[in-house]
Amino acid sequence: MEALKISQCFLLWFMCSTVLFLNALQPCFAFTSFVFGDSLVDAGNNDYIFTLSKADSPPYGIDFKPSGGHPTGRFTNGRTISDIVGQAFGAKSFPPPYLAPNTQANSILGGINYASGASGILDETGVLFIGRVPLREQINNFEHSRSYMVKVMGEKNTMEFLKKAIFSVTIGSNDFLNYFQPTIPVFGNGKVSPNLFQDFMVSNLTIHLKRLHLLGARKFIVVGVGPLGCIPFIRAIKLLPSGHCSAVVNELIQGYNTKLNGVLDKLNQELGPEAIFIYANSFDIFMKIIGNYHQYGFEDANEPCCGGYFPPFICFKSSGTNRSSALCADRSKYVFWDAYHPTEAANMIIAKGLIDGDESVSYPINIRELYNYNS
Repeated sequence: MEALKISQCFLLWFMCSTVLFLNALQPCFAFTSFVFGDSLVDAGNNDYIFTLSKADSPPYGIDFKPSGGHPTGRFTNGRTISDIVGQAFGAKSFPPPYLAPNTQANSILGGINYASGASGILDETGVLFIGRVPLREQINNFEHSRSYMVKVMGEKNTMEFLKKAIFSVTIGSNDFLNYFQPTIPVFGNGKVSPNLFQDFMVSNLTIHLKRLHLLGARKFIVVGVGPLGCIPFIRAIKLLPSGHCSAVVNELIQGYNTKLNGVLDKLNQELGPEAIFIYANSFDIFMKIIGNYHQYGFEDANEPCCGGYFPPFICFKSSGTNRSSALCADRSKYVFWDAYHPTEAANMIIAKGLIDGDESVSYPINIRELYNYNS
């Protein structure tokens, strides 16, 4: 009985000390971010599930300095856009993947990354990859993190803490890729019209955003879908000549992005000024890179640096052997890392545009203004 009292007293002391410690050090943590999305921002969650969508082997991560060039589960050669944005605002480390061991405590410091490769807005997206964490489940995971925060800080302090954090949502690409692949059983030959599909996507994403808002999120970055009609994978399966993009694919995505922007504007009217939703126009930034790649210092905006231009598009390097897929000599000269994802060099340009861009690329304010935003 005495031992139980001692343990209870210790727990109470620990929790009180933690709150005081965090209140004292909060200004030191310049940037707290909760990241949701797909492989464009996955920081390693898929390393902890059974899935065909993994980036846990070389040469992935070859330019990621914190790991010494070893794979971290990021689907690129270096940093993702969310990594770069965090560093721009003084983050000394990156939000760890939620599924990694012992990440809960970090939720009170620098945030957590919930993103999962092959995931989508729709639960069924990515089914052929077996394991993935759809956006609905990612938010469930955040709810578990929030419960931990409440235990440590209390409800009031948790709400104050979350009010200052940035919530980024980068998702939708896989939903469109699945839509344009007739072999996907879920969509099959009976898939809905493009217009209905856009509406279905926007309405589902809106539900998820409102749920995050109910859980305490106030500063949102919602990234539109990029020009998938220009990625090497689509160019290859559509048999497009070098330098050409699929107009059909890009037009559908632009229609979705326009509708998404409109919904976010309505959310700002309904839930602002206490909450603010930024639409991040990655589509136009990326199209500018592809159309003027030489001006940005690139030499190739068509082929991927790793994995080749033709199926099966696998980027790999076997350990202990000399076997590997094709790998370009200079990663900084390529727009695409593999058949689906940008290089770190391209991610840096996109991130810079979103941080300090005008309303044409970040609406109604840019990320730097969001960081300083106080309702």
